[in-house]
Amino acid sequence: MQYLICTTCGVQMDENMTRDDICPICTDERQYVNPNGQSWTTLSDMISSGTYQTTVTEEQPGLQSLVTTPKFGIGQTAYLVTGTKRVLWDCVTYLDQTVIDAVGQLDAMALSHPHYYATQVEWAETFGIPLYIHEADQEWVTRPSKQIVFWSGDQLALSEDVILHRIGGHFDGATVLEWTTGNDGRGILLTGDIVRVVADRAWVSFMYSYPNLIPLPATTVAEMASALKDVRFNQIYDAFHKIVVTDANAAVARSASRYIAALNGHVKERERR
Repeated sequence: MQYLICTTCGVQMDENMTRDDICPICTDERQYVNPNGQSWTTLSDMISSGTYQTTVTEEQPGLQSLVTTPKFGIGQTAYLVTGTKRVLWDCVTYLDQTVIDAVGQLDAMALSHPHYYATQVEWAETFGIPLYIHEADQEWVTRPSKQIVFWSGDQLALSEDVILHRIGGHFDGATVLEWTTGNDGRGILLTGDIVRVVADRAWVSFMYSYPNLIPLPATTVAEMASALKDVRFNQIYDAFHKIVVTDANAAVARSASRYIAALNGHVKERERR
C-alpha cells in the first residue's frame, strides 16, 4: 500500500487520516497549511526521484545525527543513541536502503511529539522494533501499527542509560530523552523542540507553536523546568542541530526563569547611556 506523506510536515498518513484532502497535523494551530495549498507525496516517489538522501553523521562517541538533504517537511534532525541499546530518537521522513545500511541494527525508537512522527511506522516495521509514543499523544498517530507502544506516566527507562521523560508543553505527551552515559558520563538530553536551543546557545526556549509564535503559559514552563530539575545532563541536542555544549541543566533553569519573567512583564530595560 502507498501511504501519503504531507510535504509540509513530512508525516505519513493512513488513508483514513486524510479526509477532505487535508493533513490533520498541519491544520492544528501549532503547525500550518502551506499557503500554496495541501500537497502530498509518497516514500516511493521520493526514492524514485533521486533527489533526497539521509546522511548519518557521528556527533560524538555513541551519538549520531540523521539529516535529510535537501530539506524536506519541517527539516528536523533525528539522533541515534548507541549506548546499552541502539535507540533512534525522533524520525526523518526519507528512508531507503542506503540509510538502512548506514544505521545498521536498531533496538527501539522513541518520539518527542507528533510533528516528528514522519515515516515512523516505516522505520519501526523495517527494523522490527518497538516505537514508543506517550499515550497522551495517541490521537495524533496518523498510521497505526502493532510496533507502536503507548507508554504512560512521566518516565520510562528503555535501557540502563536511556530514559524517556514526559514533560509536556508543546504537546500533552511531549517527551525528552535522557542519555545518562553520554558526553563521557556527564549526560545528554535530546529534546526535539520541546526544549529549543536558541541563537545564544547558552539559553533555551519553550513554545506552544513555533511557526505561529504562540508562547506557553508561565505555569506550564515552570512545570517543565521542575520536571527537569533533578535530571542530570551537561549537554542538549535539539531537533535543529543546535547544541548547548556545557552546563545545560542550568541553562534550562535560568531560561525558564527568564521566560516566565517576560510573560509576567518583567523585562530588563536597556541601560541608558
